[in-house]
Amino acid sequence: MAVIGIDLGGTKVAAAVFDSVGNILAKEVKLLNGAQGEEVGQLIIDVIRMLMSSTSVCGIEAIGVCVPGIVYSKKGTVWAPNIPGWNDYPLKRIIENAIGTTQITVSIESDRTCYVLGEVWKGGAKGCQNVIYLAVGTGIGAGILIDGRVLHGHSDIVGATGWMALQNPYSDDYIPCGCFEHFASGNGIALQAQKILCGKPDYDGPLALKTVKEITCKDVFAAYEQGDVISRQVLDKAIEMWGMGAANLVSLLNPEKFVFGGGVFGPAKKLIQRIYEEACKWGQPISMKQVQFMASEIDGEAALYGAGYLAIRESDNPR
Repeated sequence: MAVIGIDLGGTKVAAAVFDSVGNILAKEVKLLNGAQGEEVGQLIIDVIRMLMSSTSVCGIEAIGVCVPGIVYSKKGTVWAPNIPGWNDYPLKRIIENAIGTTQITVSIESDRTCYVLGEVWKGGAKGCQNVIYLAVGTGIGAGILIDGRVLHGHSDIVGATGWMALQNPYSDDYIPCGCFEHFASGNGIALQAQKILCGKPDYDGPLALKTVKEITCKDVFAAYEQGDVISRQVLDKAIEMWGMGAANLVSLLNPEKFVFGGGVFGPAKKLIQRIYEEACKWGQPISMKQVQFMASEIDGEAALYGAGYLAIRESDNPR
């Protein structure tokens, strides 16, 4: 069996042909180079055709696609906020029309769903039936696998964990992205440092090397390693939020593995034990003793492997 997995990101399309056990038989990567709307759809089709025509590959049985947004499974359309023109884009129909056969199953899922599928197939949660993958990057989202099934919800928005309510009183600051993201996403961490710095005109630590508005999450972690007081304050708050958010998810869903991934974990990998200790204060005690907190073992490739595994799963068990 051979399938194609496609990971559409904000800057590129990565695609690979996988065999049934996850070996990569062929791979293509194409930069978006500012492509929008139909251009991105055409780029995906071009990559599919290149892989299907490869002399080393034959007999493609299914295609899985990972997109950075919401996949409306009932309509087969996609909302991808970082791709102009993809507000309700009919990606599934466009791919099916382009390949010209009903013998190849086409499946599309959100990035957070593909993250958890990738981790279950080839990462640290291999073979597990109950896994949560918390993706912490620019925002925060969760891929959720329970009893071997991916959760989708009424309108396919399961896992929008950035909007978890973890801090009171309510603030209008939470409107753009949610409470959890406001404090503990990559953008949120940078924002919290900027807010504190605005109130400390005499600060002369490592974050003072840039203007306040230029401070990034990466800068905060670098300053934290140097013992910077402001960075420690910001990341202590993020650890509290990650712990509380994880505790809520563990108490509700009782996973065996809780995986942290995304660009922030990265530098935050070394904080996972502290996050677990914080979560244990809040979470259901039996569930917390049973779950393992861990960093993704295939971060950077989780979405691509997840798209490949999606293709295999859906071709075997179509909805």
